[in-house]
Amino acid sequence: MSQPNGGTFDIVILGAGSGGYAAALRAAELDLSVALIDKAELGGTCLHRGCIPTKALLHAAEVAEQTREAEQFGIKAELLSIDMAGVNAYKDGVVARLYKGLTGLLTHNKNITVVAGEGKLVGKDTVEVAGQRYTGRNVILASGSYSRSLPGLEVDGKRVITSEHALRLDRVPASAIVLGGGVIGVEFASVWKSFGADVTILEALPRLVAAEDEEISKQLERHFRKRKINFKVGKPFEKVEYTDNGVRATIQGGETVEAEVLLVAVGRGPTTAGLGYEQQGITLDRGFVITNERLHTGVGNIYAVGDIVPGLQLAHRGFAQGIFVAEEIAGLRPAPIDEAGIPRVTYCDPEIASMGLTEGRAKEKYGDDKISTYNYNLGGNGKSQILKTQGFVKLVRLNDGPVLGVHMIGARMSEQVGEAQLIYNWEAFPEEVAQLVHAHPTQNEALGEAFLALAGKPLHAHS
Repeated sequence: MSQPNGGTFDIVILGAGSGGYAAALRAAELDLSVALIDKAELGGTCLHRGCIPTKALLHAAEVAEQTREAEQFGIKAELLSIDMAGVNAYKDGVVARLYKGLTGLLTHNKNITVVAGEGKLVGKDTVEVAGQRYTGRNVILASGSYSRSLPGLEVDGKRVITSEHALRLDRVPASAIVLGGGVIGVEFASVWKSFGADVTILEALPRLVAAEDEEISKQLERHFRKRKINFKVGKPFEKVEYTDNGVRATIQGGETVEAEVLLVAVGRGPTTAGLGYEQQGITLDRGFVITNERLHTGVGNIYAVGDIVPGLQLAHRGFAQGIFVAEEIAGLRPAPIDEAGIPRVTYCDPEIASMGLTEGRAKEKYGDDKISTYNYNLGGNGKSQILKTQGFVKLVRLNDGPVLGVHMIGARMSEQVGEAQLIYNWEAFPEEVAQLVHAHPTQNEALGEAFLALAGKPLHAHS
């Protein structure tokens, strides 16, 4: 259903990514009328240029590694080549099927009017698209984010690229520099290495995935050394120059690295410039929209969700915020979202999954003497041995109190974070989790064994 000539709605939503479309679907369930406006495809960055296509590439990379290493399982196999046309067809097929399903959900909903076009906030209750005005009793800003660069670093889309360009490459680069050792950087480094590229990560901070628990970072660095993924940490990037065959990057101290391409993976910035937010009195900080804990901007009935709100830039965070705001507008008074209660996953090889506070953050908040931790090595887990993966589960608890953090590294750890988020968000005590029975043999048992140990009854405990 579309309405190109404007109109008045219960909610006008600017942006149809994870936050915007979730708000639209939940509001429609609550019998509110919605105008959902976006200049690009429904589903936003996550579906088309982020989470879904990158994870498809990571799975293809996993298949390549499994083929290369099949002999250790008694399987004779040979990896002949990486067919990027075939990989991209697989990736694009996944995106297309999900896009078709989402489009059907939104466009066939009687309470949702989908408006294709570039919107701008022109009043405290109005978004204008191509000269037509859409007025909302409430407005939700969900305009998403873009791939950031650094001052003076020009992205040409060929030799100096962002993740969007990397997802469209028709070849595996022979060599690549990845500028940034956060989530996006280590995921693409992992993919390209599995596909046969020579990869070097440059990270200004002292360690890779610096937002994670320090022990998780150290374990990832050990794995990457073993995989021959090069990385240089603690030295800021200074400049990039073109060479005959690619690029040359210089880091602090004058050290240089050469490669065919340089991927700029220094994070994502909020898409708010030129959309009229400040003109309506909305407070921005470095481009981010400032809200209260109920995601209200302090102006009229305007809310903001997703990557434009300071905090974790995760699709599932935006999705949860979209549902929250729809219910807030409907008068349901939902509980505020605890940012620390949102699962975090990095899908490189090995995978990282975490919940809650790191050991360092917990000690800062409660004091060193109030915190206990326990590391359960996957060497004691049968399924992990079957998979030939290494890593650990790390628990952080408040002494005589609940679990404050769960941090995991190893193959398929993303699939364990669901239980971890229940443990954290329900403020469970280790003694309570230790009573739960975990199926054998599963990697999920590693969580169970870790909690048994933290509760004072370790069984398959390996140091």
